[in-house]
Amino acid sequence: MIQTFANHVALVTGAARGIGRATALTLRSRGARVVATDVSEAVHELKAQNIVTLTGDIADEDTAIRSVGMAIERFGALDILVNNAGRTMNRALIDMSVADWDDIMSVNARGTFLHCREAVRVMLSGQGGVIVNVASIVAQVAMKDISVYAASKGAIAQLTKVIAVEYGAQGIRANAVAPGVVETDILEDIVSDSRATLAGYGSAHPIGRVGQPQEIAEIIAFLASPASAFITGSIVMADGGFTAL
Repeated sequence: MIQTFANHVALVTGAARGIGRATALTLRSRGARVVATDVSEAVHELKAQNIVTLTGDIADEDTAIRSVGMAIERFGALDILVNNAGRTMNRALIDMSVADWDDIMSVNARGTFLHCREAVRVMLSGQGGVIVNVASIVAQVAMKDISVYAASKGAIAQLTKVIAVEYGAQGIRANAVAPGVVETDILEDIVSDSRATLAGYGSAHPIGRVGQPQEIAEIIAFLASPASAFITGSIVMADGGFTAL
């Protein structure tokens, strides 16, 4: 099923690359007007008809306010929020500093909270809306050396459920997608070849490979569309069977 988003306005964070970029382009190709944001100036490469861009750190309250404000100012509404931006850290618990913990939690957990809060405020004044948060399989299962990343993604999963319960009666749906390993640049500051390193985890998935950004973007588009109208408060596993093991 191909979703159409004519007359819909979407905000996508972390849109400069990977899943965020694929999602912004997918929504726009199906009729949405999109606000694409990222901490990287590379997000401005997406600027085109029906896509406006903004740079900012999602952990900053002002970024969330400006992003939602841009959707209203430029397109007159906000119907869809996709919280995709995030950071990871591979470090043993006993080697992690308080600054390490706060850095990842501020981006992943606080950044998601801030954008959800601002989006819900706008959606409550309109006809409702849809929030899709990008969590991870580590919101459900454990792996070594990613305690803070796992904690932040667990926070996102629970925040998603609470929003669904609090605001379902006001026409707001909230779901999260929990990807397995996806071939992106998320490890670029950790290893020399992020994509190759991640692709190497293919054998850990029953499907025999890792995911691609477009595959996750398709699931996000489904969850953002009326085709999923009876789904809310769910964590959708998109992991090539990883959590079925």
